[in-house]
Amino acid sequence: MSADRRRRLTPDERRAQLVALGVNYLAEHPLDELTIEELSAQAGVSRGLVFHYFGSRQGLHREVVLTARDSLLRASDPRPELPARERLHDTLTRIVVFVREHRGTFYSLVRGVASGDPAIRAVIDQSRDENAQRLLDVFLELGMPETELLRVTLRSWVGFTEEVLVELAVSDDRPVDEIVDFLERTVHGVVAAVGCGVSPQPSPSPSPSRSHAPSPPRTPSHGEDASAR
Repeated sequence: MSADRRRRLTPDERRAQLVALGVNYLAEHPLDELTIEELSAQAGVSRGLVFHYFGSRQGLHREVVLTARDSLLRASDPRPELPARERLHDTLTRIVVFVREHRGTFYSLVRGVASGDPAIRAVIDQSRDENAQRLLDVFLELGMPETELLRVTLRSWVGFTEEVLVELAVSDDRPVDEIVDFLERTVHGVVAAVGCGVSPQPSPSPSPSRSHAPSPPRTPSHGEDASAR
């Protein structure tokens, strides 16, 4: 028996150990397969001890998803010292890199919401709300008006991005730069679609020397057939 196994863990250390084992489990398995029995076997503890810390299988799932979610949010925490456009690019890049390095965990988190457990859905929804707020902060800094339509659009784009990441960063080996470029173009596109394009260029004013009256009909030159008009 190893020294780590022999050393008696404090309650906080034991709880952290169990949660960490649960998060690691998601790298290779869907959330629904994580059971009290499986975790107790991996940790070498009784089922009763796992129940003591989490109360139920749903409680275990919630703590594991919460920890994994917070890891993603910390890894992609915006860098306030960067200008808005650079901050957006940097944040998206770190999200894609994190997902690429934790493919199984991210996939289990996103697909775990499909289980319909309200507690799990609430944890993931909080993450989506946080990411949408980060986007909103960027576009407000760029001078966009804050509207309900813009909020709804950005919140919906976060859900779209999850699917893009599953398809291009988890299930495919597309280069990170290509994924980030695509995400940047789509978020600017949806913002423009709600009438909040970033720094729109004003249309050129017509020259005052030009008349806005309709041009007169052209008179055919000598030898030109009238049907060619």
